[in-house]
Amino acid sequence: MTTTKFLDLPDGRLSYDDQGEGPLVVCVPAMIGLRSEFRHTTPLLVAAGFRVVTVDIRGMGEASVTWPAYGSGPTGHDLPALIRHLGAGPALVVGCSSGAGAAVVAAATAPELVAGIVLLSPFVRDAKGGLAMTLVRAAARIPGVAGALWKSHYVQMYPGVKPADFDQERARLAANLAQPGRGAVAKAYICDMTHAEAESLLPRVTAPTTVVMGTADPDFPDPAAEASWVAETLGGRLVMVEGAGHHPHAQAPAQVVAAIRELAGV
Repeated sequence: MTTTKFLDLPDGRLSYDDQGEGPLVVCVPAMIGLRSEFRHTTPLLVAAGFRVVTVDIRGMGEASVTWPAYGSGPTGHDLPALIRHLGAGPALVVGCSSGAGAAVVAAATAPELVAGIVLLSPFVRDAKGGLAMTLVRAAARIPGVAGALWKSHYVQMYPGVKPADFDQERARLAANLAQPGRGAVAKAYICDMTHAEAESLLPRVTAPTTVVMGTADPDFPDPAAEASWVAETLGGRLVMVEGAGHHPHAQAPAQVVAAIRELAGV
């Protein structure tokens, strides 16, 4: 059992776990996700000799609820502050979905603090999403339904074989979304988030990059095409995880950790 740590920023409070010793890896979950999203990769990385920090994004987990803005851009600007606070950079930043967009923003705006980025199921531009995500966005504008919709969509993000603890993690997420104010946060992420800042900063990223995408990711009309575009744009390596959905690190943690280790050179 780890003890939650906190970082107070001008706009709110972040929460994070800090485990292991060695080169720093900062893990950023997907939108409306919890830092426990990395529960299967963290012990493997710690065993491999890394210091692993998993952070809750704005408004989720144990982070404070009310922030002036949510999304990959704001989170990307939170990450350098966290890395400076940890005093162990430069860090390898691993981000999923909108967390990947945040990793791009951090790498472009604070290159001295980012040694490399691993982009899992990356949303780094406002590309057209898959049908499931399009329907979720439309329905989430109805007051009070964003949290419930996301709990339903969460199942769709895991095609094929789910992690053994999938039901427990989904229950943990549902409990978090039931807390006061979290539903409004979910609506803000679903309806208002843009990745325009991340896309505009792609040419400024110089950090070594690996892109990891599940072949069955339902959040992209053509997962392989989007992953290839991101990898080519950033001059990075591409890893496709057969049969995985939007959280490949939960469905294929060993394969994702191998990609992280290869980028880190260990």
